[in-house]
Amino acid sequence: MAEVLFYHLTRRPLEQALPELLEKTLERGWRALVRAGSRERAEALNAHLWTYRDEAFLPHGGPQDGPGARQPIYLTAGTETPNAPDILFLVDGAEVSVDGFTPYQRVILMFDGHDEQAVAAARGDWKAVSDAGLKAVYWAQDDAGRWVRKAESNA
Repeated sequence: MAEVLFYHLTRRPLEQALPELLEKTLERGWRALVRAGSRERAEALNAHLWTYRDEAFLPHGGPQDGPGARQPIYLTAGTETPNAPDILFLVDGAEVSVDGFTPYQRVILMFDGHDEQAVAAARGDWKAVSDAGLKAVYWAQDDAGRWVRKAESNA
C-alpha cells in the first residue's frame, strides 16, 4: 500500500524543494513520476531541473524528450507512466485520485502554503487519503526550510 506524504511549502518554493526530494528518490534507487497541474508547468519544471544547481544533475525528461521508459524522473501533466515509477509526485494542482495510488511505494503531494486554495485542496486530499485507509504523513518546513514531521494519520 502506498504511503502518502504531504509536503507543505512555506519557506522554500517548489523549484527549490522538489529537486532535493528527487535527489533523495534517486539515491534510494527509485524512479519518479512528477505530475503537474498543467502541461506548461510540467515543461517549466523540466527545464528548471537542468539548471537548478551547477554541481548537480538529475536525469529526467518528459513527453517531448523521447522514450519515457528511459527517464529515471519523468515529468508530465498527463496520466501516462512510461518509466514504471516507484514514487508519484503531485504538484501545482495535479489531480489527486486515491484509487490511482496503488502502484506506487510513495505518493508525495507538494502544495504551496501561501495559496489558500492549495491548502484547502490539501486538507480535502488528506481526508480522502485517510478515508481510503492509506497512511498519510504531514511534513512542514521549519524556519530554516528543513522538513519536520508534524502529523500522521492512523491508517
